[in-house]
Amino acid sequence: MYKEFFGLKELPFSIAPDPRYLYMSGQHQEALAHLVYGINSDGGFVLLTGEVGTGKTTVCRCLLEQVPENTDIAFILNPKVTVEELLATVCDELGIKYPGGTISNKVFIDYINAYLLDAFARGRKTVLIIEEAQNLGADVLEQVRLLTNLETNQRKLLQIIMLGQPELRDMLLRPELRQLAQRVTARYHLGTLPGEEISSYITHRLAIAGTRTKLFPDSTTDKLFKLSGGVPRLINVLCDRALLGAYVNGQERVDKKVLTKAAEEVLGKKPGLKFPSGNILKWALAGLIIVCLFILTVFYAKYRPVAGLEKSIKDGTAQSRIPPDYKGAILPGHRGKIVEWLDNRMSLIKGVPVPSDPSGIYNDNLVNDVKKFQSAKGLVPDGIVGFRTMIYLVAEDGKGAADMQAGGKK
Repeated sequence: MYKEFFGLKELPFSIAPDPRYLYMSGQHQEALAHLVYGINSDGGFVLLTGEVGTGKTTVCRCLLEQVPENTDIAFILNPKVTVEELLATVCDELGIKYPGGTISNKVFIDYINAYLLDAFARGRKTVLIIEEAQNLGADVLEQVRLLTNLETNQRKLLQIIMLGQPELRDMLLRPELRQLAQRVTARYHLGTLPGEEISSYITHRLAIAGTRTKLFPDSTTDKLFKLSGGVPRLINVLCDRALLGAYVNGQERVDKKVLTKAAEEVLGKKPGLKFPSGNILKWALAGLIIVCLFILTVFYAKYRPVAGLEKSIKDGTAQSRIPPDYKGAILPGHRGKIVEWLDNRMSLIKGVPVPSDPSGIYNDNLVNDVKKFQSAKGLVPDGIVGFRTMIYLVAEDGKGAADMQAGGKK
């Protein structure tokens, strides 16, 4: 391998969760502080979430090196289990002996409770850590919550730390899990590394591995951030492959060419698309034009204005009776999601904040905004959002907001 070539004592970019290699960014420091708090608190849940590869497990391994001597840890790595399997695993992790063939939840809980009471009497704390907790079923999560009911008059007997992907946060928003969510005493979401910390991250890992030589010039770190999105695991994989590529080429440092090649090998390379030429291109463009014309014709036929519509709006009948030829248009007085979309769209075009709680009613204020917009675009300012008005609304990027608000034309 490349260790000797670069003067390294060990591989610096292994994806194993080695606590020695944990780069303590501001986020990782806060994440570790939350877990330490969880270890030292008197019960409840601590929640650590983050995208795949952001360092949750590594932070947890770092925590295990700092736990007090009077702490017993039960570590569950594979949470795709039934309630009975979960309880049996907790017993196995803590060394609790139970009768063979036990399938009763009550028997498991009685044994766990007896163990926890004995540990409390001996001045010991018990912590349950669950990895990949987003894979737990709702019934298993409920049982995990019930485990925190094991308590004395002074404090809870079991502290639980759950690590998981962002889906875990969404799970805890479910109504049936609200009791569990209410028992979370600390939570932290671990994000990706910012671009300005990539160089420090690489330098840190290289130093732990035995070299302070700048093997990745600054010109490569920006590209590395774009390729990895700041995900530490992807950074490790790309850097490892890039060092191997530099070694094969006899280069003392990684350059952009080597890094690009490494990314193609690790992430996969999409085949280049060949642009059609000659008669094939002509026929393709002709077909596209025909399809577009057909769609425009159908939409225009569906949304074309009809005689008497203005009168139906003025006398109020448009709110309850829409002429058949005008179905799909947005008329004053309409309600629903399409009006919420229109309200949001007009806010963006005007350059004002999108309403946080749109009424969903095509009211007078919104009608006036639409009329100004139609006037600015040279359309009939009737406040009716038909086919042509809809086309302009979708295409508008907000640059004409000033003209619209002034009520003038471009």
